[in-house]
Amino acid sequence: MLLTTLALMLTLAGCGAVKQGNEAERECKEIVDWVDFIQLNDITYHHNYDGTTAATTEQLGNRIGEITYMLNDHACSNHKNANGDAAFLPIGTPIYAMKGYKEEYRIIADNKIYEADRNPHAATVSELWDIAGKVDKVSLNSGQDGSHLGDFSKEMSSAFMEELLLLELVGFNKVYKQTKHESGIFLRVHLNDGTSFRMVFYPKANAFTAGMFGTEKLKEIIMTEQDRIKAGNS
Repeated sequence: MLLTTLALMLTLAGCGAVKQGNEAERECKEIVDWVDFIQLNDITYHHNYDGTTAATTEQLGNRIGEITYMLNDHACSNHKNANGDAAFLPIGTPIYAMKGYKEEYRIIADNKIYEADRNPHAATVSELWDIAGKVDKVSLNSGQDGSHLGDFSKEMSSAFMEELLLLELVGFNKVYKQTKHESGIFLRVHLNDGTSFRMVFYPKANAFTAGMFGTEKLKEIIMTEQDRIKAGNS
């Protein structure tokens, strides 16, 4: 997850190009390993490949846009992302809202579910992720292979989400400075619709790679549940 986030930040920092519009295209001689993302209305979404399945027709909301530029095989690493850009989706691919979620959080394109990773208009986690009242549980995953180790109790899952949604977004760069030499705790948030997404928590820095610092209460919840789950598995 950290490597994916780093790659995405490199993309956001400016990635290159065969320019859109009237500017002449130039040959790009480098190979760029793009992250599967879409930018729309200044929000960057990434494909949640390991916590969702192919979107169904019933999940499609209103059509809210389309892809206007595909970076793969066209852009160089210094391309500056623009609205309508996608890493791998062809020009003209329609973008839909996803029923049950605000379009600022989840969208659908090419039958894939994309989730907001960066939103310049969001100040808190609750403004970035439309998940309040939609979480079933929180679980602990292995840092080695991502396998499921155990679930937080229902009470602790609720307390975790209550604290998490209030956190201020400070951005990946500020968090990375504090966490780059630390091993993380891998968590997964399970939503009521059967989908999920991963998070990485760094206890010494009390921070998440999603771009926020935690509270002491949130840290205590995570560490307590980790100890309980590991003790039960020993």
